[in-house]
Amino acid sequence: MNQARAFWLVLTLFFTTPVWAFQTGVVSIPSVAMRRAFDATIVLPDDYARGDHTQRYPVIYVLHGSGGDYTDWTSNAPIGRLADRYHVILVMPDGGHESWYIDSPFDPRSQYETYVGTEVVNWIDARFRTIAARQGRAITGLSMGGFGALRIALDRPGTFGAAGSISGAVDPRKCEDEPGIDRVFGDPAEHAAFWNSNAIVANAREFERDHIDLTIDCGVSDGFVTSNRALHQRLVELGVPHDYAERPGGHTWSYWSNAIRYQVMFFATSFRHNGWHRQSAQV
Repeated sequence: MNQARAFWLVLTLFFTTPVWAFQTGVVSIPSVAMRRAFDATIVLPDDYARGDHTQRYPVIYVLHGSGGDYTDWTSNAPIGRLADRYHVILVMPDGGHESWYIDSPFDPRSQYETYVGTEVVNWIDARFRTIAARQGRAITGLSMGGFGALRIALDRPGTFGAAGSISGAVDPRKCEDEPGIDRVFGDPAEHAAFWNSNAIVANAREFERDHIDLTIDCGVSDGFVTSNRALHQRLVELGVPHDYAERPGGHTWSYWSNAIRYQVMFFATSFRHNGWHRQSAQV
């Protein structure tokens, strides 16, 4: 789909829906890095269409987990109403089934960090009234997407001012048995240095250096809770400010649909603290 048609689709989806609630639509966002386009779900708050058209809005990018796609969050959790409550734009891009949201040196067809962290962000900023600055952007995700959100934020501190992880697979070294992970990370024995360098715990200090507002949570019955606790402990040892929570629950949509409410609230607070909650489009 070319950009002109994609933009027309945006207008059709978002301005033919009822104006009394948030508006949800699907757009096609091209990737130069991967030479194809991918769908994404976008949720606009109610007042985006019917409010002050000079207002710009902060954006929260929400990533799906392994085996999922761009429809997961809106299909399984009442995420749309959070756009209305906190006056934010929500963007849920497609990250592939087992991409881990990295630019794989082993699979040139899997360059999802560049896609999500640069190409999607630029496309959204060019077409919507966003606050196009790091203090007006946050990124989070579940499971594989939790790892991806933290990895992308660490590698692009000039793009994202806040980041989160929900039930995140924050240490890929503990996930060697995940189907397809070696396709993007390489053989864990032969390419151990690459696996080690991508573990979030190995880069924990950078969150403070880059002044990233950080929130992490995981269910107490989740298989990833041990690696999340290790990351939390490392952040504490380094004195890195962050929000950490464990709640009852496992690796399930019941947990994730509850956790996303707290994370969006955290990001909204971050936006307000940095003075970028909403901003006039006029200069």
